[in-house]
Amino acid sequence: MLAEIVAVALWTMLPAYIPNNAAVLFGGGPPIDGGRTYGGTRILGDGKTWRGTAAGTLAGIAVALGLNAVNGPVAAATGIDLPTFPLLAAVALAFGAMLGDILASLIKRRSGRARGASFPGLDQLDFVVASLLLAFLLAPAWASAVFTLPVILAIVVVTPVLHLVTNGIAYLLGLKNEPY
Repeated sequence: MLAEIVAVALWTMLPAYIPNNAAVLFGGGPPIDGGRTYGGTRILGDGKTWRGTAAGTLAGIAVALGLNAVNGPVAAATGIDLPTFPLLAAVALAFGAMLGDILASLIKRRSGRARGASFPGLDQLDFVVASLLLAFLLAPAWASAVFTLPVILAIVVVTPVLHLVTNGIAYLLGLKNEPY
């Protein structure tokens, strides 16, 4: 039962887990805030770009569509009933992850933190909260059926660990300036 809950949590959040990594790999270009400041501080910073947001969103949607394609064989091999992703759910999870990261950047700048500075809790769950909220807004029936309380709890417990591990790997590969 616990293994199934964790499997469903990881499966359904993959389209939200991938976008920020894709944004790091394929980002760059003009920043979303256009270099503007508020109160002498950048609104978002150079790390939040239009290209990164688009690339991340498209990568998350592609992951959801890929998971849909392999759903049958994976479910048969594992014996776990894994959900498929309606297009609106895929968009909500992928873009929600990017939006959560952008909003976290805004909060960090307003709190005086520099780009890349740690903000425990916010750094690990910003994209989770935004992607889940957007999924419930854009695909409410699907989200209600998939994101049960046990699945949400599993997501909240597992995500910070995955976040730290993947960021550590990106740091070791020279893709990030900080390991968190």
